[in-house]
Amino acid sequence: MAGASPAAGGSSAEGEAPIVVVIMAGGAGTRFWPVSTQHRPKQFLQLLGDRSLLQQSYDRALLLTRPDHVLVLTNAAFTPLVREQLPDIPAENVVGEPTRRNTAAAVALGALLARRRFGDAVMVVLTADHLISPPERFRQAMLSAVKAAEREPVLYTFGIAPSYPATGYGYLHRGAMVLDDDGIEHFGLVGFREKPDIDTAREYVNSGEFLWNSGMFVWSLETILAEYAAHLPGHLAALGPAVEAMNEPGADAEAALRAAFAPLPSTSVDLAIMERATRVRMVAAPFAWNDLGGWLALEEFLEPDELGNRGQGRLALLDAEGNMVVTEDPDELIALVGVTNLIVVRAGRRTLVVDRARAEEVKELVRRLESLGHAEHM
Repeated sequence: MAGASPAAGGSSAEGEAPIVVVIMAGGAGTRFWPVSTQHRPKQFLQLLGDRSLLQQSYDRALLLTRPDHVLVLTNAAFTPLVREQLPDIPAENVVGEPTRRNTAAAVALGALLARRRFGDAVMVVLTADHLISPPERFRQAMLSAVKAAEREPVLYTFGIAPSYPATGYGYLHRGAMVLDDDGIEHFGLVGFREKPDIDTAREYVNSGEFLWNSGMFVWSLETILAEYAAHLPGHLAALGPAVEAMNEPGADAEAALRAAFAPLPSTSVDLAIMERATRVRMVAAPFAWNDLGGWLALEEFLEPDELGNRGQGRLALLDAEGNMVVTEDPDELIALVGVTNLIVVRAGRRTLVVDRARAEEVKELVRRLESLGHAEHM
């Protein structure tokens, strides 16, 4: 994808505030084991196409701003991987979090870093493991929210029209439309809903009033930092000195960041900030979105045969139906006989066989393997 920015200064138009894109890339991706491991989780994998999920997220960031206005927040262990996959952004723009403290800590750190380095700016928060198309509609929607966030002190989130009653996503309760920006619809937000049970999810979808929560955001730095000051002041108090240390020659920035993260509670930005803020809006996403939450999410991208089998690699099938097969080695042959509705994944010396109805339990399997001491396969 071409990396043209909307303006040389990283802003949506000349004279407007710069746009800073923060990509959150610290996830473990355990639902994609055994391909995704603790040393190379899913955001670094080429699950579809010749670009990793992180690289595809970066490509989308370049539709909004320039490389030096992109910050990547990741697990400290992954910083070499990020720099390897994204060589065009400055090394100091890749920040390794010493401890997982969920998205509230990551967003606060990103906002403080962006203000320290770029002054007044609009912040776009993306994640490193989504599939989004077409890119032109993504750019249009993001820039529409950026313009609105410049004009008013509002927090923007993005809702995805649900295609089925998902129980693995949070939901956004859509309010009245407040703006139609050349086909990009902005709504007030009645409220957030946590991951529902299946009956509640069906009610949400049937009502037509609920959208999936995509986990992407837009706001001005002034607005989001004011919300943190009101609702999570401890995050700013802890992380502020660490950010200053990261910009001081000779300072031990890693030690400062470790000390800052240690006392922080693990909480999400949705729960700690968005659900408590009073001025929140939602853009109804005009693009296709998939968060690739597990192996079943790949199905729509793999062409089925006449019996509903889908796969990557070389397959030999006899009386097999409704299976999905994925292998890292495109030359490896996998044969299935007389089985139905299985997911089979091969990666190095690791093999996963799971009933498709229990695919969500792969995350629990990984926990079990860790507790049993199989760290070499994690």
